[in-house]
Amino acid sequence: MSRHIYRCPLRWSDMDAFGHVNNVVFLRYLEEARIDFMFRLAPGDGSPSFAGGSVVARHEIDYKLPLVHRHEPVTIESWVTKIGAASLTIAYEVKDTDADGTERVYVRASTVVVPYDLEAARPRRISAEEKSFLLEYLDDGDAGRAGRREPRGAVAA
Repeated sequence: MSRHIYRCPLRWSDMDAFGHVNNVVFLRYLEEARIDFMFRLAPGDGSPSFAGGSVVARHEIDYKLPLVHRHEPVTIESWVTKIGAASLTIAYEVKDTDADGTERVYVRASTVVVPYDLEAARPRRISAEEKSFLLEYLDDGDAGRAGRREPRGAVAA
């Protein structure tokens, strides 16, 4: 199973009155990582996979530590936890890893995404090509990774 790594720059405008990344801004960070994962990494040159659109059916976020402004980007690691016929669940950790390998996790989150047919204006099924791509990133609950879990209640629609 692979993990998608996205390096997200912090902006001064992302900060709240206390100098922390505002809780709502984390949704934008997750969106940036999800778009990078689904569109830049979609299989094949010119592939129509994920190009038809998608909608978010659910977000779940657990805030673990405050993230303060600095010049270095933060890492967003993402993977797939569930693939249904017409939805998928992406899990994320927004984190830093120190030189000694110690991880600081600021946020754990998940998003249920539904592929969408923009022309027909309705949800659509996941294609075989999309499923093949998503399977490379599927983590169906490997208990060997201490401290990593999908947030409570995150299920595919």
